[in-house]
Amino acid sequence: MRKKHNRYSGIGGQAVLEGIMMKNGEQYAVAVRKPDGEIEVEVDTYHSVIHGSRLLKVPFVRGVFNFVDSLVLGMKSLNFSSAFYEDGEAQETMADKAFNKIFKDKAEKVFSAIVTIFSLVLAVGIFMVLPYFLTAQFQDYIRNASLMAIIEGVVRILIFILYVLAISLMKDIRRVYMYHGAEHKCIDCIEKGRPLTVRNVMRSSKQHKRCGTSFMLFVMFVSVILFFFIRVENPVYKVLLRIALIPVIAGISYEIIRLAGKSDNILVRIISAPGLMLQRLTTKEPDESMVEVAIAAVEAVFDWKKYLYDTFGYEVDDSWLRDEAEPEGGDE
Repeated sequence: MRKKHNRYSGIGGQAVLEGIMMKNGEQYAVAVRKPDGEIEVEVDTYHSVIHGSRLLKVPFVRGVFNFVDSLVLGMKSLNFSSAFYEDGEAQETMADKAFNKIFKDKAEKVFSAIVTIFSLVLAVGIFMVLPYFLTAQFQDYIRNASLMAIIEGVVRILIFILYVLAISLMKDIRRVYMYHGAEHKCIDCIEKGRPLTVRNVMRSSKQHKRCGTSFMLFVMFVSVILFFFIRVENPVYKVLLRIALIPVIAGISYEIIRLAGKSDNILVRIISAPGLMLQRLTTKEPDESMVEVAIAAVEAVFDWKKYLYDTFGYEVDDSWLRDEAEPEGGDE
């Protein structure tokens, strides 16, 4: 059997409400388990906010736009999945009517943009600005600027971990985390050279080095390093600096997570370890029905049989797949 050192598949995704979004290049699919038990799959094309620009190929710059794209596409996919579970009897408010009247057929896109921007501003406030203000309370007692920078970094990381821990305790989020696990298991199954069957996916890993959780943890660590070396004295400038450096932090973090997904050397394993540990909170073991949804999303945008042939050198026989689907014991 011929094997390549690099098993990177290029696909990625995220969990949504009772479903999975999978993206391969510019094509993406959202698979959702509807209330009636059927799986609905929507396949579409997503173009970057700077589609066609050479900036998407420039290291450290491309990460900024990829981050924005992930937010936009993530919100779009979430809206699609939540539409199946909306209360059809909910009354339209005056605010809804006014909003729809102003923006008309663009109302949904405008609302999604507002929610995305609000979420981004909230995240910046909680994870970038708040740690500075909390740490500043100790400046009368700690005069060492380097020590203050380290304490701020520790506070930032702790806030992020506590946030992840807190939402992981919510019942509704737990199901999303189970679908998150199904997403990871599908990608891990393929990248390990296994045919994409429910049985193979269930025994694959629910942790993956290219996970968004790991990316956010890299953001926290990179911010600690940058804020340690790049300093200003004025409190207002300190806040503005933390906001201004966010694109730089996102760009560096993207390159690290990209490298982690394509390499398996000892250094990559070391820097990936904290993120993989944190994924124990953000991913849960899925059931087989969730895995079926994840497989549907993958197969809608990714030819995994061709990938296995090109990467691992063998063809998957459809009759073998049918045998794999048969329950043990045959017709008994």
